[in-house]
Amino acid sequence: MRGYFDAGSMIVIIITFVLFISALFTKGFTHDLLLEAGVFLVSVKIIMMAYGNNVYIKGLENELKEIKEILEKK
Repeated sequence: MRGYFDAGSMIVIIITFVLFISALFTKGFTHDLLLEAGVFLVSVKIIMMAYGNNVYIKGLENELKEIKEILEKK
């Protein structure tokens, strides 16, 4: 998991999951469950976007390293 998510994302995932589970037990399976599920899904989506950005940035860094190597050879 460490290769996919940074420490901050893991902390947010754990806290969000714990709060979601605690909301299930305190609120029960009522209309508020939809609200809690929506908040949980938004948090997951933000984390997925952060992961996508991280992968994209690593790709850009690799490309910049290749360009730098080519320029240094000339």
